Amino acid sequence: MRYTFIINPHARSGMGGMAWDIIEPELKKRRIAYHAFQTEKRRQAERIAADVTADGKEHTVVVLGGDGTVNEVLNGLADPGKVTLGYIPIGSSNDFARGLGIRREPMEALEAVLAAEKITELDVGVISRGGKERRFAVSAGIGFDAGVCHQVCLSKWKVLLNRLHLGKLSYAVVALDRLVKCRPAAMTVRTDDGREEVFRKAYFAAFMNLPCEGGGFRFCPKAEPSDGELDLLVAADVPKLKVLLLLPLALLGKHTGFKGVTIKRGSRFRVESEAALPIHTDGEPLFLRREVEAGTSQAKIRVITG
Repeated sequence: MRYTFIINPHARSGMGGMAWDIIEPELKKRRIAYHAFQTEKRRQAERIAADVTADGKEHTVVVLGGDGTVNEVLNGLADPGKVTLGYIPIGSSNDFARGLGIRREPMEALEAVLAAEKITELDVGVISRGGKERRFAVSAGIGFDAGVCHQVCLSKWKVLLNRLHLGKLSYAVVALDRLVKCRPAAMTVRTDDGREEVFRKAYFAAFMNLPCEGGGFRFCPKAEPSDGELDLLVAADVPKLKVLLLLPLALLGKHTGFKGVTIKRGSRFRVESEAALPIHTDGEPLFLRREVEAGTSQAKIRVITG
């Protein structure tokens, strides 16, 4: 078997490059057949994945980076159904690894990839906005959570906390600031069975393929990776102080029974907002929109999880 490694050397403030410097000699020592590509800028992993899979053949692609790198690779694949994906997590949040039980120590993750003893068929989420589509593996969202993701990408806190090996806390730090500035907006949610619900003051809607986002916030703790559906969480119609109190509970997945937290499950959702709001896919920012649709595609991707 020949592996294609796509490496983000800048993941977690340079730890991706350091991890690869340890992993590559091990591959050579074992005489593992592989190609390796290192990214230098945003969206380059997407182009590499597109080039590698353009032949329409079966491929084993191993991502070394964070959730954002996984997202880029997923969006570059010509046909996710023909790809077996391995993952060596070096990101700040690592919600992809957390949701699928992938080992987070680089050499242990490499051993799991090479052994490939357990394969999970992961649903591929798709978000549509303004006539454009983008895939996601972990989650997508509109509103407050997407605003946090946007700000984290620009925040100096992320760089500092990464150096202290506390990168996932950057989401919590930014969330506190964004919550103060957040202006709830009216949202209408339509489910695949035609039902409609209106929320007068919604903070955000999160489409979850896996249980966690934002570095371990268990927004939808019962989300399943292979059930063909997404779990939708809407936080709305409660004071900001209550949202502030619910966020720590969400780290434990203990927020779901409280007023203001609505969770639905379905194959497709449509959300319309009275105001243009930020959007994200796997923590990667997209342009502001008032309307989005999210669902699962017919194709699944095989992920090496153990």
